Amino acid sequence: MERQNNRSDRNRKEEKEFIEKLVKLNRTAKTTKGGRSMSFSALTVVGDGKGRVGFGFGKANDVSEAIRKSIDRAKRNLVCVPVKNGTLPHEMIGNYKSSSILLKPACPGTGIIAGGTVRAVMDAIGMTDVISKSLGSSSPVNVVRATFDALANLMDAKEISANRGKSLQDMWG
Repeated sequence: MERQNNRSDRNRKEEKEFIEKLVKLNRTAKTTKGGRSMSFSALTVVGDGKGRVGFGFGKANDVSEAIRKSIDRAKRNLVCVPVKNGTLPHEMIGNYKSSSILLKPACPGTGIIAGGTVRAVMDAIGMTDVISKSLGSSSPVNVVRATFDALANLMDAKEISANRGKSLQDMWG
């Protein structure tokens, strides 16, 4: 009995640990001989507010099931993003198909200047000051993937100095 209580406590803590944002919920209808059958797709972003973030896409015949599937997939695909004083370490452009995202670091107090899709990703990461511009296709799935492409190519100062065999002070003065 205690084991089950410990597991449920851990699950509650794990659920509270992540910030879950629903980016897009889409309903599709398929016309059949018996009438229209509805199905739903959900795109969610999950993050811990400390630099880890992931996205997931789920489909089901029920809204809650589609959201649950997408959140589970997002938790499985978490990536770590370097956060420097609440913003990005440097400027980056991410591409996916016909969508491009420009992400720029911003001064403290600027806030998140971004569209709804990119804003959800930045909130989940825990960034407070970012400027972004979405170019090309505005499809939420493509924009999220382009944002993750930009975040995946960000360089962390500690990793670069370790790869070069130098200390942070030697590189940055």
